[in-house]
Amino acid sequence: MPPDPHDRVHRLAAALTTVCGWWRTLARLLVPVECPGCGAQDVVLCPACAGLLEGAPARREADAPRLDRVDGTPPLPVWALAPYAGPLRGVVVAWKDKGRHDLAALLGGAVHRAGRAVAPWVRDALGPPPPARPRAAARILVVPAPSSAAARRARGAEPVQGLARALARGLVEAGVDAVAAPVLAQRGRRGRDQVGLGARGRGARLGGVRLTRGGARRNTPRPGATCLLVDDVLTTGATLAACERALEDAGARVLGALVLAATPPPRRADAAREVHLPEMLPLPTGGG
Repeated sequence: MPPDPHDRVHRLAAALTTVCGWWRTLARLLVPVECPGCGAQDVVLCPACAGLLEGAPARREADAPRLDRVDGTPPLPVWALAPYAGPLRGVVVAWKDKGRHDLAALLGGAVHRAGRAVAPWVRDALGPPPPARPRAAARILVVPAPSSAAARRARGAEPVQGLARALARGLVEAGVDAVAAPVLAQRGRRGRDQVGLGARGRGARLGGVRLTRGGARRNTPRPGATCLLVDDVLTTGATLAACERALEDAGARVLGALVLAATPPPRRADAAREVHLPEMLPLPTGGG
């Protein structure tokens, strides 16, 4: 009886799976992998740390003082997947600044799910499209916040652009026409990236966000375009505020932003302790 070709294919697939397993084992011996959140061995991201990004996105713009426009205009709505604290801080730093490119798919998956979650809000914010509005004008441009030139050279990539693509895919799957549009850049300033800078330093450095130059780009924001911003971490809001200004100067409308994580508001040591009514002293009755 001649050999069954399907059986041969199955044997070959099994052999390839075995070889791949050997290579993974060898790679772990040579370059051990660990969860950057908790240090668990032999896992890219442990279930507990991955679970930090599985919750529903929450609005966090109230915790970012630089988003306050001081003119009565509500701050830019910002959705965050989780607080930037504890193990998640280590995960984001490893992905962005320590070469852990193996985390990109996992973080992108979290942003993809967030895109599906915020899609109903995006549709409500857009409102019904005008009957004669062209399809391209109705598309949401998902714009990543830019890195400094120094950070881009050090990382060899712009990791936030991957988040923008993931968010656009999530929106599209939920019925919102969207496309990633990396159209912003920082003006030619030398120096380090935003990591470690305070509110004043971030504002000074990011006052120079601009649209990218060089030829007519397919997804360059035009007057009337609608944009959604993406960044990795919300701290003071200076980055998103500068991006919003650059897009609005081009005539675009910025609906809001989505970030992986938001820095928790600082706890004031001198904050007044909450006082309940039974503890309050009676008011003076006068007579003095």
